[in-house]
Amino acid sequence: MTSIAGTALPSPLRSRQRRVVRRLLHNPGALIGAVILAIMILGAVFAPVLAPFDWDEADVGAHLAPPDDTFYLGTDLHGRDVLSRILYGGRFSLAIGVATVALSLVVGSTIGILIGFIGGKIDEIGARMVDVMLGFPAIIMSILVVAVLGVGVENAVIAVGISGVPRFARVVRAASLSAKQQLYVEAARALGAGNLRIMLRHLLPNLLPTLIVLATLDLGNAIISTATLSFLGLGAQPPTPEWGAMLNSGREYMRYAPWTMIFPGLALFLAVMSVNLLGDRLSQLLDPRTRERG
Repeated sequence: MTSIAGTALPSPLRSRQRRVVRRLLHNPGALIGAVILAIMILGAVFAPVLAPFDWDEADVGAHLAPPDDTFYLGTDLHGRDVLSRILYGGRFSLAIGVATVALSLVVGSTIGILIGFIGGKIDEIGARMVDVMLGFPAIIMSILVVAVLGVGVENAVIAVGISGVPRFARVVRAASLSAKQQLYVEAARALGAGNLRIMLRHLLPNLLPTLIVLATLDLGNAIISTATLSFLGLGAQPPTPEWGAMLNSGREYMRYAPWTMIFPGLALFLAVMSVNLLGDRLSQLLDPRTRERG
């Protein structure tokens, strides 16, 4: 970093980051997604302050009460405030989605960069194994993993995370195959850099834009998949205020108390939509082919 008259000038990387953020916020869809996601995150973080009641506080005299000036979004079968459970549920659903994507990202990227960079028989075998895993629908693979590990939030995270590994591995492998042909890799090897150093110091930083976009786009799928497992009774268990579990507990009363499903489903929809809006715009901004035109 250089300076003129004591004023620090931004580095090219910082300038690029600011340009990406500025273009992101000037896109209406991305801006809407960012605002919705920020509101939901703040609601989850400050749930103890914003929620009218505790997430597990029951009022037996107000079970399945419709929305009114006391229970703004109504109550469930046990008289628990739906709004409070949705706010607290954001802590579970959003955190579970992030943990799931983190697991897929770390494991899938490691596999992809290893088989792509090493090449040869290892690449052929690894690529075929990834193709086989991609042949299974993600939700079926998740259910199979849960069947082996058992039900619960932690096992649901592992199950959905494993189902997302082949997507990351395939994309990172393809990017690694392309990146390792670049001149900077040959220059690093000529200077005596080993394979591990080349992968960590040269390949991985150049794959970060791809990983960021893929992780953002996969976050919506992770939230939906974990909520699906909870809805099927394989993920979060009652009385945990996870959105999928709330949908499961309210499905029997859809005709008489539709708010028990409508509002958790709306929260799930808004979370996934906001993440997808951000991911779609990020994929345009961080794609090298469109970066200069964006």
